[in-house]
Amino acid sequence: MSGLNGVSVLFDLDGTLVDSEPNYYEAGRQVLAEHGVPDFTWTDHERFVGISTLETVTIWKREYGLRASVDELLAAKNRRYLELARAATRAYPEMRAFVELLAAEGVPLAVASGSSREAIAVILAGTGLDAQLRTVVSADEVDRGKPAPDVFLEAARRLGATPGDCVVVEDAAPGAAAAHAAGMRCIAVPYLPAQADAPEFATAGLLLRGGQGEFTARGAYDWLVRSTASC
Repeated sequence: MSGLNGVSVLFDLDGTLVDSEPNYYEAGRQVLAEHGVPDFTWTDHERFVGISTLETVTIWKREYGLRASVDELLAAKNRRYLELARAATRAYPEMRAFVELLAAEGVPLAVASGSSREAIAVILAGTGLDAQLRTVVSADEVDRGKPAPDVFLEAARRLGATPGDCVVVEDAAPGAAAAHAAGMRCIAVPYLPAQADAPEFATAGLLLRGGQGEFTARGAYDWLVRSTASC
């Protein structure tokens, strides 16, 4: 192996591996419109990038005074999202190349996401990433979502890896905070480059301030090799 012995890589899904945020926004907009909130904007949605769907709808219920239960809102948003995700979800080409490069090296890989287990499965199958990413942890399976470290720690446990040997790839500030809390290195690729100055991203070992437009598989791989050698 090319300098990556003992390393495991944990990927966030939404906004990191795939460009799913437009689908999440549209699903949320439709659900909120049905519950009497007709003016939910993309700017409103940006607040929820990087946190779990369960936490998102919990905040909606409180802030918008919705009558529906959290469980009802969660089911409705997941149902709408899955309809949109099945129709079209795009994997970022350089992220796909990075996954394939790591898999070819035999690096243990996992997905650790705030999405539902069903949504993760639909997206990985639809993009073909399930061929390399077989270990999956949803925030629904742990006690606390990001920025708590639970989902990353559980992914490490399932891979049989120690947290200090894990590297997280993340697009959102809560995810970077979760990686730091888990004691893991982090490659941060902000989905919203305007948020690159968020203090949570300052803990990342590699911060690509320009987001996906700045990310390359080879650049991330070379950083991983260098940072592993220096540990």
